[in-house]
Amino acid sequence: MNEAVNPTGRDQKAGKEGVIVWRGLGIVVVVFVLGALIFKLLFSDKASGQPAASAPPVVSVSEPLQRELTSRLQFLGQFSAVDQVELRAQVGGTLTRIGFKDGDLVKAGDVLFEIDQTQYQIKLSQATAQSERAQTQADKARAQVERARAQVEKERVRLELASRELTRAQTLQKTDAGTIENVEQRSAEHQSAQAALNEAEAAAREAEAVVRESAAVGHEADAMVRDARFDLDHCRITAPFSGRIGTHLVSVGNLISGNRGGGSSTTLLATLVSLSPIYLNFDMSESDYLNFQRERARQKGAAANKVEVSLSDEENFSRQGTLNFIDNTLDRSSGTIHARAIVPNANLLLTPGAFGRVRLDLTAPTQALLVPDASVIADQSDHMVLTVGSDDIVKPKAVQLGELRGGLRVIRSGLGLHDRVIIGGIVAAAPGAKVSPQAGMISFGTDQNRSAVQQ
Repeated sequence: MNEAVNPTGRDQKAGKEGVIVWRGLGIVVVVFVLGALIFKLLFSDKASGQPAASAPPVVSVSEPLQRELTSRLQFLGQFSAVDQVELRAQVGGTLTRIGFKDGDLVKAGDVLFEIDQTQYQIKLSQATAQSERAQTQADKARAQVERARAQVEKERVRLELASRELTRAQTLQKTDAGTIENVEQRSAEHQSAQAALNEAEAAAREAEAVVRESAAVGHEADAMVRDARFDLDHCRITAPFSGRIGTHLVSVGNLISGNRGGGSSTTLLATLVSLSPIYLNFDMSESDYLNFQRERARQKGAAANKVEVSLSDEENFSRQGTLNFIDNTLDRSSGTIHARAIVPNANLLLTPGAFGRVRLDLTAPTQALLVPDASVIADQSDHMVLTVGSDDIVKPKAVQLGELRGGLRVIRSGLGLHDRVIIGGIVAAAPGAKVSPQAGMISFGTDQNRSAVQQ
């Protein structure tokens, strides 16, 4: 027989074909399952026609805080000394003594610096001696004047006697009772008396001229004495007022320059500032200035000028002062006007150059609504506050703002007492959107600290 039958080979071939068939069926099943899942994910929402719902954002809400407040203005100011002086020498010389320690409190009249007095003492002694000599010469001249005046009186009496004798002799001659020789003799005596009087008067005038000259010399000598005494007195530089002195800028032994007229040529020795009372300088905007002036006109009296002051580390305005100056023009570049208050400084805590806050009350206490300043949204030139209605929809309200009080913003108008104001989660809230409101609370803080917003 030509063909050989191999049953084992057929069985092996059939087994391989079965495995291939089952593998193909498995792949088809897997592809079908994956396709079904993808179809469900992609088209299940479209088939239903509804988008997936999201929860509304959560916000904190509270009614505005109502408090009785006084309308006021508040400004940042800087303290300055009422009196401030640069101590400079009016005479030159060697500095021999410094009478204070840097930063000391000194009293008016205290000796702060001393300059070597030797040359000025010599100058005063010379001027004094010259004045004494001039005084002696003036005394001698006045004595000579007295003698000359006495001689003039004596010669005047002699002249009057000679005049009477001459008149008598002339009368006797006319009646032939006297002689010509007697008349001539009396005439000669009269002429001699007149000449003596003229000489005495000339001597008196000369003596008086000497007196005037001596007096002029004496006045000049006295002026030199005063000048020398001025220089000597200004070798001691004293405090013109009580205050705190700064550091000394020149040490003992240095040669300093002085000038009575002051100027840059003189040596700056130290700086002295007064401490009590003290000025607080600040600037008001034009609108604040107008508001203040109107209220000030209504109040009048001392109360209109009262101010309250607080330091940078103080929470309360516990210090009192008085507004004592407002400038007469507005600064065109800044749109502000300069003002100044004077503040007592009994404990000397206030220091020139330090900053402080000043507050001016304008009106009597009235009811006001307050919200956190962060709840106010600026919209170009307007301001808005986001509120939540009864339907939980966000509704913006345009408001008119006031000052910051107790860390909160005063709302002058546009907001109701029972409006629910969003005080937390403002970023997630959009006008017209639905929100999930939760109760919060607004707390009144201090004028320096932010309000406490409790959610």
